[in-house]
Amino acid sequence: MSYPMIESALGDTYYYDGELISAGSRKALALREPTDEVTYYETIRLKDSVMLYVEDHLARLERSVKGIEAFEVNKKAILDACIFFLDNCGYNTDSGNLRIVLTANHLLIHICEANIPSKELSRNGIVTSILNWERVDPNIKVFRGDYKKAVAETFAKEGPEGVPYEVLLTDRDNKLYEGSKSNLFVIVNDTVYSAPDDKILIGITRNRVMDSLKASEAALSIGTFTLNELKELKKTSQVAIFVSSTPFDILPVRMVDDVVFDSGDNLLLRRIADSYNTATEQYISRAKHGYNI
Repeated sequence: MSYPMIESALGDTYYYDGELISAGSRKALALREPTDEVTYYETIRLKDSVMLYVEDHLARLERSVKGIEAFEVNKKAILDACIFFLDNCGYNTDSGNLRIVLTANHLLIHICEANIPSKELSRNGIVTSILNWERVDPNIKVFRGDYKKAVAETFAKEGPEGVPYEVLLTDRDNKLYEGSKSNLFVIVNDTVYSAPDDKILIGITRNRVMDSLKASEAALSIGTFTLNELKELKKTSQVAIFVSSTPFDILPVRMVDDVVFDSGDNLLLRRIADSYNTATEQYISRAKHGYNI
């Protein structure tokens, strides 16, 4: 299914193929029309005007291209284009999201909508809904229209507490394995569970979460659960759920469909989040002196 290169763009200026273009220009309007080109993308969190873990995002962009078309991806040139755009786009880049969109013939960079959670959600947890969908080639970040349509329809459905903040995916066995825009983790007592690598997108934030698990001395195990299994586990064990993603770092999950979890009060989850936040601040401090491409 064809899909436009521009999605949820903010600001009056975009970077396109070596130049800055106006959001109202003919070129920009054309980018809102569906394209038949295979379209690869990365969304990078901006914090304190730093592109968080941009090196990892560009490496994954290169891997995505190699997985389908294998044209050359000049990571240094893309990084320089991002820096040029941020310096000249006229938009407040202290916080938000930067999107890189790449095809075999074009490079687009723009600021996009950032669903940054409130302090209350970060503390108490988010509401989620379930979509039964197994992703194809999850580690290749390419626009897939059918998947995006199904996710959008699920986001639009109101649950017991309104529309969900995130949609959680289940496989053919009804096992929860990933979020629509995040990686999923389940804590049972002192063990953190994650789906097998071949089922999920190996997110940039997820790699940092893995480092935080080690720093928190948390045991990691590969495993997935149905929602009914988690309901039963709650009767005898401490169960918490959290998601990780570039736009919102680490978030506890308070509700899945109509099932409530005390994730925000889980002490192990708090330790993991504290370790993650410390590592992020250290990266920002280093990146202000230059990125490592």
